[in-house]
Amino acid sequence: MRRILLVSWLSLAPLSTFTSAQGARPASGLLTIDALVAIKHPSNPVWSPDGRRVAYVWNRAGVENVWLVDLSGSKPAPPRALTDFGSGDASGLFWSADGRSVRFSREGHLWSVDADAGTEASPLWTAPEPGSGFAPSPDRSRVAFTRDGDIWVRGLSDGREMRLTQTPILEGGLAWSPDGSRIAFVTFSSTRHENAPEYSGAKILYTWIERGFGDVAIVALDSGATVTVMPSREFRESGVRWADGSRVVFERVHEDTTRREIVVADAATGEGKVVVNELDEKWWSIPGPARPGALPSPDGKWIAFVSDSDGWDHLYVIPSGGGSPTQITRGAFEAWRPAWSADGKHIAFDANEPDRPGVRQVMVADIGEAPAHAAVRTLTGGRGTNVSPEWSPDGKRLVHQHTDPQSSADLFEIAADGGSATRLTDSFPAGLDRTRLVEPELVWYEATDGERVPAYLFVPKDLDRSRKHPAIVWIHGDGHNQNYDGWHVERNYAVYYSFHQYLLQRGYVVIAPDYRGSIGYGRKWRQGVFGDVGGKDSADATQSASYLKTLSYVDPDRIGVWGLSYGGFFTLLALVDAPKTFACGVDVAGVVDYRMYYEDPWRGAWTFGRLRAPEDDPSAYDVASPLSRMDRLERPLLILHGTSDVNVPYLHSVRLADDLLKRGKSFEFMLYPGEFHYFTRAHVLSDAWRRVERFFDQHLR
Repeated sequence: MRRILLVSWLSLAPLSTFTSAQGARPASGLLTIDALVAIKHPSNPVWSPDGRRVAYVWNRAGVENVWLVDLSGSKPAPPRALTDFGSGDASGLFWSADGRSVRFSREGHLWSVDADAGTEASPLWTAPEPGSGFAPSPDRSRVAFTRDGDIWVRGLSDGREMRLTQTPILEGGLAWSPDGSRIAFVTFSSTRHENAPEYSGAKILYTWIERGFGDVAIVALDSGATVTVMPSREFRESGVRWADGSRVVFERVHEDTTRREIVVADAATGEGKVVVNELDEKWWSIPGPARPGALPSPDGKWIAFVSDSDGWDHLYVIPSGGGSPTQITRGAFEAWRPAWSADGKHIAFDANEPDRPGVRQVMVADIGEAPAHAAVRTLTGGRGTNVSPEWSPDGKRLVHQHTDPQSSADLFEIAADGGSATRLTDSFPAGLDRTRLVEPELVWYEATDGERVPAYLFVPKDLDRSRKHPAIVWIHGDGHNQNYDGWHVERNYAVYYSFHQYLLQRGYVVIAPDYRGSIGYGRKWRQGVFGDVGGKDSADATQSASYLKTLSYVDPDRIGVWGLSYGGFFTLLALVDAPKTFACGVDVAGVVDYRMYYEDPWRGAWTFGRLRAPEDDPSAYDVASPLSRMDRLERPLLILHGTSDVNVPYLHSVRLADDLLKRGKSFEFMLYPGEFHYFTRAHVLSDAWRRVERFFDQHLR
């Protein structure tokens, strides 16, 4: 059989803009690949001290710039760019104490830009060695950061630096005490490994970082004395915060992933108390984006956290000194991302709806003086998602992110006591006709074991339903992620949603399943993958093709499948376990064998929670290895992978290509030099989407 290995960006036809199936270019107002690459994504909104302005980061194809919205007038002013970088990142925004400057991290340095004068941004200082984790002191006169793994403090007016720690272990997650006299932090070890497998060649090194467990510690600025809090080598600590001037609070998860604790500790002695102790026979599975960790109230009286103890992710509050937790929300939905108001009497959060798992609303729990009598109010309504609410300093307003079927992610403002939300940004390129965009429809189909699988179906507008049309199954990554009622809330997956809208305009039907393991449907569905990675969860995704075949307007012989990361893994499984179901498949940075994934210490924890160790359940790892069954591959396969991928190392696709060549299989392979896991940069997105479009056109048209 003919063998093809495409490893050069010159290995396919010229990348001119593709025409429609009829040969005509897209009509005015339709989404093009160039336009979808230009869609921006906002993040990290930060209120000015006086609550009159909001600074935020706007990401366009991996280039991040700082923008500002003025809210002091009767209506918000148009967004104004504070920086104009042509590359790189801008993160960790915070305002100066006088509200005149915005500070941010860029390329290992702390930068500042005047919010009024329109002067160019510049580093506050430069140093031979970069820093990270910049954290301003409460009065904004100093900043703490890590350099070479140790903690430093620098005065922002006089530039004087002080090194607080000098140890072989690394520090991070810096948190200032309210009076600015101490800094709490998390320690960890980091060991670099490298090897050169035979199939990659001796000149191509595969490197990975092994991160060891550490502790929470507190260092005093005046003496440099350090106190370790409840030392343990069996837990991974995270998110240390100050409950008040004398206590810290943090979350930690046991190394076997089954036990989660919330600890309150005395900052002077390091003696701590476990105030929340939760056991899960499978694994602690609430994902990081939920921000489930311990969140103390500003007055130090309460600790808010997210727990799935009743089977759904809900908001709880417990006295900071310990006691019985009070469950604030209840029902068949998931409440995420809590945020306290400055007076410690209200908690804003976002939650989906029992019958609309892809819809999320901003809600407020009025805690007052007694969490047991808390009242919960819903601020937003309608379709789409409203997530990540952030309080204004006076507690009267909230800024949040909103998406819907006609809008990618944008920032909105809403009054804390209710009313209509006000749009602050518009991330869509000019000239796009939003009415042409296709709205998702939530459907359900039966899995092979009788479970009901949710999915979002997209049918092109004005589709001739008397004819048969090609269809595409999109499988989201991460395992613990989901599809939404419109644009995805994460930039990394929003670019895929945009591309599907482009394919819909070209006549493809698209379906996106939320296979078991997905979030949004409660703990049981999220943990349905336990001990069975690539088993029933993969079958759930593959079964979406059976659902498509029941639709009279879908051609059962022209169904393609593709996915990113975990979705790429599922794509490979679909092509080898159901070799005649799909006409073709596209694997974007997929895992090829979970034994190989487990060997990477940085990613092994993800695997361990779901499968335990390979020696404990070898048959489960056999299922989770499409690489071992590539002899079954019959249909065309396109592989895309970035060489700087740390989520699923590029070596996975190198090993897959080596195996396919040895088996005499035909496939296409495109590498993207220096690209990360999700595909970020404009030239990569432009090439990848045109390449995928051509591939689907060739095999499904």
